Amino acid sequence: MSPLAHLKELRMATDADETLRREIAGLLAGGLETEVFPRAEDSAQVNAIVSRLQSEGKDLASKLVIAGFTDHTITADELEQPCETCMYYLIKRRFCDLPELMLPVEPEWSCRLWRI
Repeated sequence: MSPLAHLKELRMATDADETLRREIAGLLAGGLETEVFPRAEDSAQVNAIVSRLQSEGKDLASKLVIAGFTDHTITADELEQPCETCMYYLIKRRFCDLPELMLPVEPEWSCRLWRI
């Protein structure tokens, strides 16, 4: 693949991410009720949520609901949990790299699968 082809592919991914990010923002701002609590505080809770995402998260809205997405930072146990501080967050792409989600996000958003 030529360097220019790679840049074109990257540009297309970036444009698609931005389109999907706007769609997610619209759903969240429009009142989509998500399962913000309980937060996944241990492996058993993480595994339960991931299992639900695998079996029930067939579309965008269901993924957002199950993962407990919000368009603002959630504080749990006196700890702020924005996407930008999560181990799955790709900074330059503004993207959640958790395999069951793989969604473009904003840094101040949050979900209940947040991890340091």
